[in-house]
Amino acid sequence: MIHRMKTIALSTTLAFAGMISAVQAADLVMVEEPGCVWCAQWERDLGAIYPKTPEGKFAPLQHVQIRDTRKDTLGFALTRPVSFTPTFVLVEDGAEIGRIEGYPGEDFFWGLLEQMLINTTDYPKPVS
Repeated sequence: MIHRMKTIALSTTLAFAGMISAVQAADLVMVEEPGCVWCAQWERDLGAIYPKTPEGKFAPLQHVQIRDTRKDTLGFALTRPVSFTPTFVLVEDGAEIGRIEGYPGEDFFWGLLEQMLINTTDYPKPVS
């Protein structure tokens, strides 16, 4: 019985430690809604490659439906309501630190995202 309790305690501790290490400094939240053609375009252009990029590794993408941004269950604070989809909200330490409203196309998206990321605490700053 004691051995089983120690095993359960160790398993719980390891699982909790794994959860802590999985927490990111920043997250990119894509606010979307069913039928959004620009959300679908972003998915076609960047959805598969985003997680493989340095930006995607630093700020993993989370998907949230626009209707869920009107609830108090987001887990982070928005600076203002989300009105358009897609809206990409950069979240650090439970608070919004930047957003991209709409999808301006692949070329502009990366530049706008980099500008937001350099405002985070841990993102490597570009060398001038």
